Amino acid sequence: MDLKLLAMVALLTIALHTSSSAAKPISLVERCWCRSTLNTVPQRSIREIKFLHTPNCPFQVIAKLKNSDREVCINPKTKWLQQYLRNAINKIKKSRKRSN
Repeated sequence: MDLKLLAMVALLTIALHTSSSAAKPISLVERCWCRSTLNTVPQRSIREIKFLHTPNCPFQVIAKLKNSDREVCINPKTKWLQQYLRNAINKIKKSRKRSN
C-alpha cells in the first residue's frame, strides 16, 4: 500500500473517532439556554423545575408548565423562587443532621 494512502486512511480514521462536541464551534457549545427570563410565572402553573449552571452562563432556572409542555426561563431573583430554594436547602440540611 502506498505510504500517502496509508497516512490518509489513518487521518480519516482519527477524524471519525473524535467526539462531536469537540468539533462544534465554541459559539454553539457555550450558548446559554436562557436568553431572557420571566418574572411573573405563578408557582401553581409549574409542573417541573430544572436548575442549570454552566461555566459561562449565569444561574438558570427552567420551568415546565402544567397546561402545556412549554418550558420557560424564570428569573432566579423572583421572591417565591428564592423562598423555594431556601426551603429546599433547609430541608437538605435537616436530613443530613438526622443521618449523622
